[in-house]
Amino acid sequence: MATSQTLEIFPSMDLDMMFYQAICAVFLMILKSTLCSPCDRAEYETNGECCPMCSPGTRVYRHCTEFTSTSCVPCIGATFTNRPNGLSYCFPCAVCDQGLGLKTMTECTASSDTVCGVLEGNYCTDPYEGGCRAARKHTTCKPGDFIKHPGTDSTDTECEICPENSFSSGSSTSCTPHTDCQSKGLPTVKPGDSVSDSQCGEKNWAPLIVGIVLGIILVLLLVGGVKLYKSRVCPKKNNSSKPGPLQQDQECQLQQSEESEVVQKQIPAQILINC
Repeated sequence: MATSQTLEIFPSMDLDMMFYQAICAVFLMILKSTLCSPCDRAEYETNGECCPMCSPGTRVYRHCTEFTSTSCVPCIGATFTNRPNGLSYCFPCAVCDQGLGLKTMTECTASSDTVCGVLEGNYCTDPYEGGCRAARKHTTCKPGDFIKHPGTDSTDTECEICPENSFSSGSSTSCTPHTDCQSKGLPTVKPGDSVSDSQCGEKNWAPLIVGIVLGIILVLLLVGGVKLYKSRVCPKKNNSSKPGPLQQDQECQLQQSEESEVVQKQIPAQILINC
């Protein structure tokens, strides 16, 4: 019984295999006829005929027949074809839209499309065959950031945060250190942050002015005291020794000279102490 059942199964399996092989063969024939053209590379197929292609800059005006070749005409207006073709139309030339950040680098011809570049301050987001089809404005760094890498025609601007104790408006390639008010002998009115510098106050001249005024007053008092002392001492000496008029004048002049030297030495020291 097992042998007879096996003999019945194998014939059915052979029939199924043959059926699948036939389907695969038909499918491959259809696929081959679809992908593989009987025409040469410089020809195109139409209505069962292999017609010569038109050259770049032209298009098909009339397809070939059994007795005539392909009739081609040039592309006119803002149209082009950049490859050998069997087309009955030309492609429209690209327009470089300034609103998309583009500008015309090379004008369109019958055999080549327009080549667009990017306007200044933009970078290309859609490069295409040596040109660009769309662009975008460079990123503007915000205050507190500096420009780490300036933008180019193909890359955007890179921004980075300023380090501590420095600031930037966002338009420079480096950050500026905060002003050190204390090193200048000035008071700090407002500490600096990432977007602005430190604000320093004005130098306080009041102590210096007060010191100078006090020094002048002390000098005047000292001069006045010297004059008063001179007016009192000279007559007493004259009365005790009773010198003649010439000797009295000489002694007074000598005393005045010594007192003047003492005053001159004391004035600078007193001014420095007050300042």
